[in-house]
Amino acid sequence: MELTIYDETKQVSPHQMELADHILRYAADYLHLPDNIELAVTLMDNEHIHQINKEYRGVDKPTDVISFAMEEEDPNELPIIIPDELKNEIPQSLGDLMVSMDKVVEQAEYLGHSQDRELGFLLVHGFLHLNGYDHMRAEDEKKMFGLQEEILSGYGLKR
Repeated sequence: MELTIYDETKQVSPHQMELADHILRYAADYLHLPDNIELAVTLMDNEHIHQINKEYRGVDKPTDVISFAMEEEDPNELPIIIPDELKNEIPQSLGDLMVSMDKVVEQAEYLGHSQDRELGFLLVHGFLHLNGYDHMRAEDEKKMFGLQEEILSGYGLKR
């Protein structure tokens, strides 16, 4: 996986940067994703994620994680058809994940667990969204949250 992690805050510790890299690679392996996927992650503050949330989701407040899938199918657009022999050569962009590091701190304190657990939770949650998982219906929520917990526990970020 080609993974790029940006620290807009300039305050994320090397440990947290490494955690972000490792948990996302672990999640990709857990889901048996191909090696040629790309993902960009931006760690930011509440102010910036608030702007993005307002502009793209119409929600006028900061949130903890936002995921933007790059290759979602749009029924109004013609699909891009890639020949089978090129599918392994052309990287597949999953999209972008944005995480508020302010929310990581706030929510970890509120929930009584480590910032590592909260950062891992938000990254895996957003990553699953980029891979087609959702929690709009009860059965989908059970599946997604169960998988999320399996990945976090398997990695060693237990509650």
